[in-house]
Amino acid sequence: MNKSRKVEIKKKSVCSEDFKKLVLQNAKKGNVVIMTIEGPAAVNLKKFVEQPTEGILYDLNRLPEVVLTFIDDPKWVNDYAVSLVITELKSQLEKKQIK
Repeated sequence: MNKSRKVEIKKKSVCSEDFKKLVLQNAKKGNVVIMTIEGPAAVNLKKFVEQPTEGILYDLNRLPEVVLTFIDDPKWVNDYAVSLVITELKSQLEKKQIK
């Protein structure tokens, strides 16, 4: 992800009510909050989806090889599905843009 598009957010517990409100408020503003190695960050959603598929999956921690390391967690099924769906949607979008 291009760091110039990143807006730092104070580190907060992801389970706290304040953090939940922060994520939902950012969504209303057209941002997506992701967890980075440096902590949570808000990124403009339209800009976020402009990056290559691998960048999106990396930033969302949904690269197939990452998701499959959690194969014993029942949540892995939907995480893996999200990875496949994002990849397919980006592929279809790119094909339409080429035409």
